[in-house]
Amino acid sequence: MKPLQDYLVVDFSQFLSGPSASLRLADLGARVIKIEKPGTGDICRTLYTSDLIMNGESSVFHTINRNKESFAIDFKQPEELAKLKKLLAKADVVLHNFRPGVMERVGLSYEDVKAINPQVVYGEISGFGANGTLKAMPGQDLLLQSLTALTWLNGNDGDGPVPMGLSIVDMLAGAHLAQGILAALYRKVMHQTGALVQVSMLESAFDFQFETITTFYNDGGELPQRSKSNNANAYLGAPYGIYETKNGYLALAMGEIPVLANLLACDALQAYPENRFELRNEIKEVLAKHLKTQDTAYWLNILEPADIWCSDVLNYEQLFAQEGFKVLDFVQEVQMQDGYRYKTTRCPIKIDGESFIADKGSPKLGQDNEKIIKEFID
Repeated sequence: MKPLQDYLVVDFSQFLSGPSASLRLADLGARVIKIEKPGTGDICRTLYTSDLIMNGESSVFHTINRNKESFAIDFKQPEELAKLKKLLAKADVVLHNFRPGVMERVGLSYEDVKAINPQVVYGEISGFGANGTLKAMPGQDLLLQSLTALTWLNGNDGDGPVPMGLSIVDMLAGAHLAQGILAALYRKVMHQTGALVQVSMLESAFDFQFETITTFYNDGGELPQRSKSNNANAYLGAPYGIYETKNGYLALAMGEIPVLANLLACDALQAYPENRFELRNEIKEVLAKHLKTQDTAYWLNILEPADIWCSDVLNYEQLFAQEGFKVLDFVQEVQMQDGYRYKTTRCPIKIDGESFIADKGSPKLGQDNEKIIKEFID
């Protein structure tokens, strides 16, 4: 039995942040009903992050909305809203990621839902919170990365701001909402009380930087300084970074420079008897030049037996061929109601040694209307 089996989640969210939270709840056993606009549905159905169209819709929609049901209903219409409230009255969790004020205007705020379902756990993600001058701005990932200083931690000094290659703030906010909802569900069981769980992408981006922000506040307000080359962490000295080799790349984490000088037979490194932070650019320049002289495997065969923290740098094709990836059985195949099958990742959580796998793919728009109406509304 999955831990959230028999819990009902009604999910109004779109795009990535909210749906990633409800996906995790679905993976753990909850029944997730996705509320969508008739005709168009979740905008993410046509939000293409690549040129890949899967069964007529975007790959990102299929990725993040598997194992859910779709209920298409225009709840801006009073008679449809009345029907929807019958479903909400039976929900354990209701969540959305609309901008502040949207759910209040349609009569589905926390207080509105609480009036018909006193023990509901109501979760919401906003871009910038409910207060402040930024609250009306769109909660878009690149904007959040840019406004929260994340882009000054990537790349090398002189590169300018460099965003991450994933919608990381969306996914962090989704994870935080799922955590808050799970905590609220536990309190609901223990004390028979509901909760309003609020997460902003802004605060999630700040929390992601807890280490660097703490350092800034306790280091005289010094801005993080990326190394001139091979930067992997603005606050760490050499050799921390990724280096080109004769046939690929090598990641080097912590390591004493004199030890590396001997292991790598690099005479030029002998000039640096200490890992002095202010010399990291010089040290990295010497390392970068020396490591290009041999293949990645050559260096790994020297460094790994000496317990130096290092690794090959893989792309997807190389990664998926690794036994270490295969043994995880991390890819699952799911099937949509019309028979379309696709491969995607599974839930990363295990409980009592059990991986959580479900073969149910993403829903077609409104495919579960008849079943949901019959079960909860008629």
